[in-house]
Amino acid sequence: MLEQRSFRDILGQFATGVALITAQTPEGPMGLAVNSFTSVSLDPPLVALCTAHTSTTWPSIRASGRFAVTILGDQHAELCRTFSTRAVNRFSGRNWAQSYAGHPIAADGLAWLDCEISQIHPAGDHSLVIAQVTAGALTGQIGPLVFHAGRFAALNAWHSR
Repeated sequence: MLEQRSFRDILGQFATGVALITAQTPEGPMGLAVNSFTSVSLDPPLVALCTAHTSTTWPSIRASGRFAVTILGDQHAELCRTFSTRAVNRFSGRNWAQSYAGHPIAADGLAWLDCEISQIHPAGDHSLVIAQVTAGALTGQIGPLVFHAGRFAALNAWHSR
């Protein structure tokens, strides 16, 4: 059996983008950072993400049944760190816009999506969440925030020959 630390180190070699999952809930705005986010289907438009069973934020977002996704740009490393830290006010000190459904989104993100939870599947120590996209827009022209080997990394631009 592969040891957990080795497994984590191996998976860390797979570079990912980073997104914020946010919702306006009865308790106020809630949000968390994820790097386990992907498209699933174009027709219907579906996305997936994974949330840890230990998350103290996800239960409130899950109960609302809806959320927004902000795809983060390369200037958002500190914002991502804030949304990955427990017991802090994640929404203070910056400008927030609202998605069509009224969820907070980073005003300077690359893009955003409004989503409705379709399915949740247990998956080890996480839940696999499938959500239908109801709206979205491109909002930025900067490079993406990339996570690799446990830290943020720059993405080199591709040049056509």
